[in-house]
Amino acid sequence: MKTVAVLGGGPAGSFAAERLARAGLNTVLFDEKLAWEKPCGGGLTFRAYDTYPFLLQNDTPKKIVTNTFLAAPRAGAARMQLEHPLVVYSRLDLNNMLLKRAEAAGAQIEKARVLRAERRRSGWALQTKSGTAEADFVVVANGARNSLRNLGTEWTASDTMYALGYYVPRNQEHIDIQFLQNLEGYIWVFPRCGHLSVGICGKGEPAAALRARLERYMSEKGIPFKGASFFGHVLPALSSRGWRHNRVAGDGWVAVGDAAGLVDPITGEGLYYAMRSGDLASQVLLDDSPLSDKAEAYRARLRRDFMADLEFGSSLARRVFVGRFLFRTVPSQMVAFMRRSPRFNSLVQDLFAGTQPYLGLKSRLWRNLNGTLHEVVMNFFLQRLVSSEETV
Repeated sequence: MKTVAVLGGGPAGSFAAERLARAGLNTVLFDEKLAWEKPCGGGLTFRAYDTYPFLLQNDTPKKIVTNTFLAAPRAGAARMQLEHPLVVYSRLDLNNMLLKRAEAAGAQIEKARVLRAERRRSGWALQTKSGTAEADFVVVANGARNSLRNLGTEWTASDTMYALGYYVPRNQEHIDIQFLQNLEGYIWVFPRCGHLSVGICGKGEPAAALRARLERYMSEKGIPFKGASFFGHVLPALSSRGWRHNRVAGDGWVAVGDAAGLVDPITGEGLYYAMRSGDLASQVLLDDSPLSDKAEAYRARLRRDFMADLEFGSSLARRVFVGRFLFRTVPSQMVAFMRRSPRFNSLVQDLFAGTQPYLGLKSRLWRNLNGTLHEVVMNFFLQRLVSSEETV
């Protein structure tokens, strides 16, 4: 393999390009925008910076957040004093840092969009506005709005969510998460350096309805949005069926990050999975296996590493957001349990930090069961939530 083309310069593409170039492979990264701002919170979990310490140990502006408040309708709010802080970047700053690392490692950065990718016997012909480039292998990292229909995951409307948000010139030191009535999604307020990322992600509602929910919340909380920069984005939120049929690799290509649908179906986190999939893709491309085996090897690594867990999480997502238990919504019960039970609060923290897989919830619940009535009810609630679907 002589040349790998990485199509997209977000976290997944930049990190894959860095890994490949650092190992000595001729790597060309194509992206028409390079670094850009996004409405998503930009938070990196403990799992992300524990796996890749440079995400914490660098000079790029960032916020270290140790307090998060979760709230639900008619349940008030519960505070999480985070044992493992969240590291929050502006997406512009994070993308810039990752692109610079890729370039320093030896990747060639081309500010261009690949309009068409044609498979040839000897590799790929990649068409841009300025001409045609050639590559032996392609890493598809051009996000959820991937226009190359023959590459990357395929999804229907039921496999996506909207993420909408405002860039608000304001400061606060904690994160707010607000669950909403009858919405598979939530509102977030993330503190960044010099501004807030205030947004909403949701599934099954039009963008206009989600924006109206967000602006009503901002008005109630006294967060100004008139004149604030507004961003909108489509995110993958694969259904169980979508995960089972997810197209993440093929002849001469692999997909990473959003282009592969690799987003947590409950928390909406994508940054860790973007970078992890970029890392796993580079490992597969750098090993000694034949090119014809790369796609299957990549699928197997993804599934062993995290994709089976995300698939199981997708079977829980709707119940987590809009399910009911003992005459209250599941989010309301979660907030109530968090206030009353340090043990449950710790469990939710671990889910947010990425250290508690969905597939391990049942075993943890049984280990933590004790004789108090409150703990029995709490564990029964979670057993009902995960039900008997925990199979691989």
